[in-house]
Amino acid sequence: MAAVDAARAHAQAVLRIRGWALAATVLPAALAVVLFAGRFTGRIGAPGAPDAGPWDAVRWVVAGVAVLALALGWLVRRSHRTAVPPVTPAVPVRPEEAPELYRLLADLAERLEVPAPSGIALTPDCDSWLEEPPGPRRRGLPHAAPVLVIGSPFLWWMRAGELRALLAPVVAGTAAAADHDIAAARRFVRSLDASLGEPHRGPAALIDRINRALLSACREHSAELERSAAAWASHQARAVDYGLRIAAQEQVGLAYAGWDRLLTRVALPAWRLGRHPEHLNAGVVAALTELARRDRLADGYETRLGDRPACDLLEEPGRVDAAVSLLAAELLHQVPSGGWQPLEWEAYAAEVAARGWREKSAGLEAALNGAGRAGGPPLGRVLARLASGGGDDLAEALAARGDRAAVPRSGRDLLAEHLTAMVCCAVVDAGAAVPGLDWLDGPVLLMGGVRRADLAAVVAQAVELGKDAPLRGWLETAGVRLARPVRS
Repeated sequence: MAAVDAARAHAQAVLRIRGWALAATVLPAALAVVLFAGRFTGRIGAPGAPDAGPWDAVRWVVAGVAVLALALGWLVRRSHRTAVPPVTPAVPVRPEEAPELYRLLADLAERLEVPAPSGIALTPDCDSWLEEPPGPRRRGLPHAAPVLVIGSPFLWWMRAGELRALLAPVVAGTAAAADHDIAAARRFVRSLDASLGEPHRGPAALIDRINRALLSACREHSAELERSAAAWASHQARAVDYGLRIAAQEQVGLAYAGWDRLLTRVALPAWRLGRHPEHLNAGVVAALTELARRDRLADGYETRLGDRPACDLLEEPGRVDAAVSLLAAELLHQVPSGGWQPLEWEAYAAEVAARGWREKSAGLEAALNGAGRAGGPPLGRVLARLASGGGDDLAEALAARGDRAAVPRSGRDLLAEHLTAMVCCAVVDAGAAVPGLDWLDGPVLLMGGVRRADLAAVVAQAVELGKDAPLRGWLETAGVRLARPVRS
């Protein structure tokens, strides 16, 4: 139980810092009271005494300092009370929406001998933690148990037993949250952190400096408090599904890899077009299934999938998935001016792959026309340009259009992406291929139902080296005539 004692010790250290700050606020006032009481009792600078004048000056100076200290202390305290600690954007899950999941957590909390979480919320992330319930805590009321925030990919990818094992140490953390000293110390640190906003001037700047000094004094104790609380929770959960937890931790890494790949390769092209896939969590299952199949990352994969998935603990997994998927789009990408339009996976090939290629092809043609090139079929003109100053002007024009992802890319990268899109449009127009969805790579070109992965290499040769012959040969094999215009 050393971790318990350490957590409480660091919590008490944080509370002592809070106490010292309060003492520093009221000390001048207490001294002023003593000085004025001494005058009226005749013990300190009594009226008519030889030292009455100097003591009167001291009294008024101390009284002025006391007023300033109390006013400053009140302003600092008000900054804490009005500060709103950040709340993680998440989708709340009510008990009636997931009675089995709530029962699982209640049974887990009973076995761990800790309070059950007061609620459940899902976040589009690969992590799980406890969070203070939103809203101010009213004086005199018992401390509410924290809300359990669960990474939504875990719920769809993991089996019910794996999720239970993974959440055991997290749920065990409610014991620390229920401890009076730990809860008070955490609230104080959160209020300090939340009160620090944009740089201020005048009195507000002084308040910020005081809050920063207090936060700096608390920082080490706060960090050690959280480490000790985590060790405490881990110790509490050791006896619960320990062997299964090791297997669940392996699935955490796999879930993170699949989720990141799905967002950056599959969801991002849709988000750029103002469409948000409604079932990202169902998509991550498909992506991880494909990843495991290709790279053989999961031993006994088929046997594992025979167990009950954790999302079955929800009454309406599809509705919850749609809510989390919309939240992911809002958090990770700029909301389009017209708002988000939902997208089913069945429509992805037509509404994201094909539409995205058409837009990029049109953008490349616009850059080509803006460079003053002669008219004619755009694909042939681009290839001719790449083969003769290397397409620098086209790359610069595309970069100037601002057609970039969240992470800025070079003009050459954009040129390769736009040329690939124009080639895909030309092949589709020729009836030689169709757009498709790859769960790990997003929009792909399918010829005879098979993905043509060799297109990237010949496009790279044309863009980077000016060698257009390999791409021309690829197009000829696919039955594409360069003289034919690309439909926009």
